[in-house]
Amino acid sequence: MDDVEAFVEEAAMFYERLGLSRTQGRVMGWLMSSTEEDADAPRLCEALAVAKSSMSVALGGLERSGLVERFRRRGERRDRYRLAQDVFERAFRAKMAEFEGFRHLAERGLAAVGDDPARRERLELMRDMYGFMADRFPKLLDEWDRVKQEGRR
Repeated sequence: MDDVEAFVEEAAMFYERLGLSRTQGRVMGWLMSSTEEDADAPRLCEALAVAKSSMSVALGGLERSGLVERFRRRGERRDRYRLAQDVFERAFRAKMAEFEGFRHLAERGLAAVGDDPARRERLELMRDMYGFMADRFPKLLDEWDRVKQEGRR
């Protein structure tokens, strides 16, 4: 196995831990590391040794999640796939949206446990940490946007 193949497999395992399928992780790894900027489904099946049906499910999920974009070149009959523009920032922003859900869940837990100090302490820590993250991460991403723009000049 060469270094790129090893990277693709590592990406598969990494993304699987984040909730994607292993095939979706392989597609992400391949699209990040390939000399080709995009590929059609048959090319991805060949490169990753994946059945057409598995690839179809994987690509559909990646497209719905906004990680890959499907497009068609003029004159071609097959759809092609590439990493979505700013895929990593978009994925991070999607995860950030979960912070509010965690904070809300902690608030519901606090209401449920009443005045019990031990249980309240855990839930308050959860609420406060996710509240902190929800407040700070948008500023961090704004800073990232400025750094990214400065790097392109």
